[in-house]
Amino acid sequence: MDTSLIVSNILNPPILFFFLGMIAVLVKSDLEIPAPFPKLLSLYLLLSIGFKGGVELIKSGVTQQVVLTLVAAMLMACAVPIYTFFILKLKLDTYDAAAIAATYGSISAVTFITAGSFLNELGIDYDGYMVAALALMESPAIIVGLILVNLFTANQGDREFSWPEVLQEAFLNSSVFLLVGSLIIGVLTGEHGWKVLEPFTQGLFYGILTFFLLDMGLVAARRIKDLQKTGVFLISFAILIPLINAGIGLLIAKLIGMPQGNALLFAVLCASASYIAVPAAMRLTVPEANPSLYVSTALAVTFPFNIIVGIPLYLYGINMLWR
Repeated sequence: MDTSLIVSNILNPPILFFFLGMIAVLVKSDLEIPAPFPKLLSLYLLLSIGFKGGVELIKSGVTQQVVLTLVAAMLMACAVPIYTFFILKLKLDTYDAAAIAATYGSISAVTFITAGSFLNELGIDYDGYMVAALALMESPAIIVGLILVNLFTANQGDREFSWPEVLQEAFLNSSVFLLVGSLIIGVLTGEHGWKVLEPFTQGLFYGILTFFLLDMGLVAARRIKDLQKTGVFLISFAILIPLINAGIGLLIAKLIGMPQGNALLFAVLCASASYIAVPAAMRLTVPEANPSLYVSTALAVTFPFNIIVGIPLYLYGINMLWR
């Protein structure tokens, strides 16, 4: 593997600011992002990528390639939580296994954005409709995870379970709602809308992403101590499963003829794990699951692994497969 890809990725300003955030916690600096600000940054990023995706989708049209990509995204979003659940059941109870499986079946929008930035740095094109794949992959894992809990919990009759609440959290949580809404507005307004909003959605994008990753570095470093509770099994899982999921994603991408840039983004979506939408849903619907397990593995292990090593590694796999 060309190690210059990893070096190039690490020397990307947003990644360096992620490290700066981690270092701030490790050296006990008083650096802190005020509480409402990270939420605003994440909403900006979702609005920008959703809007751009909608504009790009209307440009490309709904072709056979677009349909195949979106179907593949849905299939992976449903399949990943199922097979990871049975792996996790080897060591964990049903509640924790289902919550972690749902976390890894869903996606991380920030990892996706970082991969897009990586492709831009290398001058590799990708299609904006991949944002639609991102939106489709966020919610199904929540539903699958809850179905698994119901199927494998012996005393399920003792649990209060509300499907309306579950569906509302899965499809109307702020992340999904804003992402899909921005995508639709991008489709409706097209090139004209893009020109109007470009200074906001494009001009500020990398600065906001950098600030957001600084905050993510702070949060990830604070979660490191929780890894003591997860043990070797879950730490290994948090590194190996993304590699397996990315490998499956690349094979599917090759099979349906995705171009290289799209293939990398698809692999990253398959390999990433949610640390916002799914934990929020699991806390509401599966309170028996331990949040320190599914949040710390996704945020303190899988997220930094993907943005530092995973993304260049997946591109290396693409270069091998697409020769």
